[in-house]
Amino acid sequence: MVIDMTHAGEQLLVRLVGRFDFTTRGQFIPEVEEALPTVPGGEIRIDMSGVEYIDSSALGMLLMLRDKAKRHAKTVTLAGAQGMVRDIITTAQFDKLFSIR
Repeated sequence: MVIDMTHAGEQLLVRLVGRFDFTTRGQFIPEVEEALPTVPGGEIRIDMSGVEYIDSSALGMLLMLRDKAKRHAKTVTLAGAQGMVRDIITTAQFDKLFSIR
């Protein structure tokens, strides 16, 4: 998976491309966690438009990120999920836990 992080105004934009699964845990968590204190505003937007596959461990990583972001007074927004990825996020009722765009 490719992770591209940029600051866009007051938010941190995290673009994900490829498979978001257990094998990406060692990459996703440290990179995003390290960036949390640098976010000038309150939002971390996860752009999932390039994610082609997601599994339950990735959902767990998103929940861990949400909890860590909350400790830094930040929110996590999930954006751009399509097809099967969007279906999984919806089935897991992540719309009750995250802002979905």
